[in-house]
Amino acid sequence: MVLLAAAVCTKAGKAIVSRQFVEMTRTRVEGLLAAFPKLMNTGKQHTFVETESVRYVYQPLEKLYMVLVTTKNSNILEDLETLRLFSRVIPEYCRVLEEGEVSEHCFDLIFAFDEIVALGYRENVNLAQIRTFTEMDSHEEKVFRAVRETQEREAKAEMRRKAKELQQARRDADRSGKKSPGFSGGFGSMSSSSNATIITDTLMEPEKPKASPVPARASGPSKALKLSARGKEVDDFVDKLKSEGQVIMPSSGKRPSEASKALPPPVNTESVHLRCEEKISLTCGRDGGLQNLEVLGMITLRVADDKNGRIRLTINNGDKKGVQLQTHPNVDKKLFTTDSVLGLKNPDKSFPLNNDVGVLKWRLQTTDETLIPLTINCWPSESATGCDVNIEYELQEEALELNDVVISIPIPSGVGAPVIGDLDGEYRHDSRRNILEWCLPVVDVNNKTGSLEFSVAGQPNDFFPVNVSFVSKGNYCDITVAKVSQVDGEVPVRFSSETSFLVDKYEIL
Repeated sequence: MVLLAAAVCTKAGKAIVSRQFVEMTRTRVEGLLAAFPKLMNTGKQHTFVETESVRYVYQPLEKLYMVLVTTKNSNILEDLETLRLFSRVIPEYCRVLEEGEVSEHCFDLIFAFDEIVALGYRENVNLAQIRTFTEMDSHEEKVFRAVRETQEREAKAEMRRKAKELQQARRDADRSGKKSPGFSGGFGSMSSSSNATIITDTLMEPEKPKASPVPARASGPSKALKLSARGKEVDDFVDKLKSEGQVIMPSSGKRPSEASKALPPPVNTESVHLRCEEKISLTCGRDGGLQNLEVLGMITLRVADDKNGRIRLTINNGDKKGVQLQTHPNVDKKLFTTDSVLGLKNPDKSFPLNNDVGVLKWRLQTTDETLIPLTINCWPSESATGCDVNIEYELQEEALELNDVVISIPIPSGVGAPVIGDLDGEYRHDSRRNILEWCLPVVDVNNKTGSLEFSVAGQPNDFFPVNVSFVSKGNYCDITVAKVSQVDGEVPVRFSSETSFLVDKYEIL
């Protein structure tokens, strides 16, 4: 077998991607592909056609053709087997078989083609091996990433140690009667991480101006051919920029399930702005049973006008789930306990200006299954061809409206795209990450249940864990700010607020 070229072309013979395995000019390749549609007989079922010099072996791909150009003395059976492998490779990189999608992933396809054929002869590889070769998984890269993560953890530990030293120095200065820098009222700042939200009674520092993102270079190549799928050089460059104090904006090309979701901030805000944010972490068993449900919430206050610095917040606590509330150390706990009002212990002092200050936080931890906001039921059943998977959701907390819901189901590697049956909403198959994403724009009381059915080769355990992500403008624990008023005279103050309910972890094991 001597394979001259492999190409994906339109039905009119226009080449989209072509890989030559012997010395051929571009004009020669384009001429062969342009002549290909004219040689086909529509009334016959053959998958090959011959000329005086070459043979075309082809397979239709919706609006496109996968074409192999071979010599006439090649083995037609081997040609057809090679053609089938080429046709299976294309859906691995292109979600839809259209001209634009193929053009976008042209280099990925060329690299995969090179793994199938070398110097015109078929290599003894299968689809799983092609995927492994093109991913170029590196042990050295894993070691490098592990070392870098260790260094980051050590840096964070050193940062916490330094923070404790600064806190102790501030306390010593207060005891000795010296004036410590920062906000004279001693109001604490708020520190948050992805796993928990913590209020620390530390020194309040003035907010640093945010640096603008680094502008792109006007000259030079805009893209570079990159063989690695992960790009260590980019990570190193970003780390250097962060160490120099630059603010790096997240990439807009990430999928919603890859990046942490957050609702956009409100455009118009008052001089008193409140942000109520909750994060849920849930782990549930595939056969039922809630292993852990934890909700962390916080109300953050930001005052932009010194006229509104001496204020109090009236809290409306409608929670019936049993949350644990905790106020900031500088907040009058007795006033909050008796009247549900948040105010400073010293009413003559003001809240700090232009700083986000956490004034109230709460925590809910339970194993009560009735408190699961969105239940997921995944049923894989073995069949003669693999597995039939039925997955359904149900909104138990009907007061919530969940947006951008994405339910991610793992798919076994090397089995191709799943066959979708009944479906509510939309789906995406990410062949690179071997994940089927079930996407639902809105889940509310009018759309509280839905199901997805699909079939694919594999075992029942291959489809776990199932991960869920969503965002909501509603409040899970029903804790809101009802009113903001001045300390003197209780004059109402106009305020703006934003509420968000986000997912930190939501998985079915």
